[in-house]
Amino acid sequence: MPSFDTVSEINMHEVTNAIDQAVREIEQRFDLRGTGAEVRLEKTVIHLVATADFQLKQVREIVEAKLIKRGIDITCLEEGKVEGAGKELRQTLTVKEGIDQEHAKKIVALVKEAKMKVQASIQGDKVRITGKQRDDLQEAIALIKNGKIGIPLQFNNFRD
Repeated sequence: MPSFDTVSEINMHEVTNAIDQAVREIEQRFDLRGTGAEVRLEKTVIHLVATADFQLKQVREIVEAKLIKRGIDITCLEEGKVEGAGKELRQTLTVKEGIDQEHAKKIVALVKEAKMKVQASIQGDKVRITGKQRDDLQEAIALIKNGKIGIPLQFNNFRD
């Protein structure tokens, strides 16, 4: 029986490259040089540091632009709140991977509401869609893409 998996995976190597590019740009930009603005990546958490609110926004925009340029969908970023520590402002951006239960249930409900000839099942951090015909699966992919789930989705493990 043909099937495919709906997943939300982020290429962390590309995230690392984007952060490296953002660090280089921050070091080169005239308005940010020497201000203490910095970006660093620890596993799946991006730390932003700046001395003023507008600098923090600029640093964040630089990071987001570099991520987009490297092909990373920024809807995978979960914003932390801005915290003040002395003369510094800090913010964290968490890179989320995998489909959580809430989004998985949305995907399953979307497929069931369409009354297509496919079945959707939640399997950990992915959703498997199975059906009798390849055309039905392709329609399900189009439906999910247009469903605006709120997280970046990829479709892999397509089997006939």
